[in-house]
Amino acid sequence: MTLAESYAFCERVARTQAKNFYYSFLLLSRPQRQAMCAIYAFMRYCDDLSDAEGISDRAGAIARWQADLDAALAGNAPENPVWPAFADAVARYRIPHEYFRAMIRGVSSDLEPRHVQTFQELYDYCYHVASVVGLTIIHIFGFNDPRALELAERCGVAFQLTNILRDVREDAEHGRVYLPAEDLERFGVNPKELAGATLSPALRKLLEFEAERARAYYRESEPLMEMVDSGSRASLKALIGIYSRLLDRISSSGYEVLRERVRVPAWEKLWILARCAI
Repeated sequence: MTLAESYAFCERVARTQAKNFYYSFLLLSRPQRQAMCAIYAFMRYCDDLSDAEGISDRAGAIARWQADLDAALAGNAPENPVWPAFADAVARYRIPHEYFRAMIRGVSSDLEPRHVQTFQELYDYCYHVASVVGLTIIHIFGFNDPRALELAERCGVAFQLTNILRDVREDAEHGRVYLPAEDLERFGVNPKELAGATLSPALRKLLEFEAERARAYYRESEPLMEMVDSGSRASLKALIGIYSRLLDRISSSGYEVLRERVRVPAWEKLWILARCAI
């Protein structure tokens, strides 16, 4: 497969599956947008290995993907339409390879039922599945201030906490409870409630507490906007705007995340996009 064909494949993956990310990509230059799509396609494949039905040996599949990653980064990419574009983007933007290995470790941690005990454990999980994504994409955005790395990490935590709030019931049904046990105990919430359809007053208070924790990380990461290259700021602003709007919608629903999946509709994403572009 040629490099151009690989980038075209990755763009199709991002356009059809990156429900929140892809909109922000549209505000970047074409080379940056292509690189973002290549990174997203890699991440999407990683995530699918941990969740996809029909894979009998998911641990083995992830181990093979790790080996393929190492080969691709060494210039010996296996047959997969993602690798040519991915390897080109990583080299062009000098993205540290460790971020991708950390992503795979994060995905591997989701293979078995999981009950997070403390917020520190949750932060570590958020780092591996989300912060490393932020650390990766700011290399494509471009930055000069080394403090941007710490802020990108915190921004990733904010994003993942938002995802966790949205997916509470779905995760619980798969045996994954990311809300820390110490917080469940503090608010008097039985973990079994998370897989139900009724939101108790205690669970509502817990979700409100976790939402405020996410907002704090959004606030802490705000200076990142001015640290990335000027041509990339609108894209970053749109990305943060869409995710923070998702958190706002969760809040305005009264944290009714058990009955239905809270979403930001396409028209609202486009409105955020247009506002950031202006």
